[in-house]
Amino acid sequence: MSRRVASAALHVAVMLSLLSAAGCHVTYGPTLGILGYPIPMSPYFQDRLEDQFHEHERYERVPILGPLTAGGPAVALDPPSDDEIMRAFEKANPMEGGLPLMHEIQRNNVRIVVEPIADYIDPPRVYPLIGPAQLHHAHYKCIIHYTEVTRVGWPIPHTTVDEDAQEVIYIDHNHLHMVGNVDGGPGSNY
Repeated sequence: MSRRVASAALHVAVMLSLLSAAGCHVTYGPTLGILGYPIPMSPYFQDRLEDQFHEHERYERVPILGPLTAGGPAVALDPPSDDEIMRAFEKANPMEGGLPLMHEIQRNNVRIVVEPIADYIDPPRVYPLIGPAQLHHAHYKCIIHYTEVTRVGWPIPHTTVDEDAQEVIYIDHNHLHMVGNVDGGPGSNY
């Protein structure tokens, strides 16, 4: 009987080793073990990371443009976009409450009015890692008109509508203009 048990145990060990060796599971070097498998992520965190990347890529960098030409326009050519204004508005005034059928806030019929406040250029100076450049400032006043609808579902269901809601957001656009011969040809300062 013991020979039969030993033979069965040997057969089971051989079968397990064959099953584990089947397929294309070949690893070279160290493995991460259980951490090597994908871990699901909540869509909330993924959206938040994508929004942070979008804002950093589009709105949090200072572009370096070519030099200003004599007789050319010295005004900023890029007023804030509606996307930039609404992102700044949401960051300043997050919609509180988001429990469906309990407390909801909606902003409808949004109209945006953009007014330039100031547009000026600083004198040339040397910026580290950039070189001689001029800082161009553009300040905008953005007025957001909207209808705010607040629905409360508990303890007493009611809806309030503010048709004349408005908010003012100030947005600054700054960018640099190179100074001098940027190509590095004859007569360059570099």
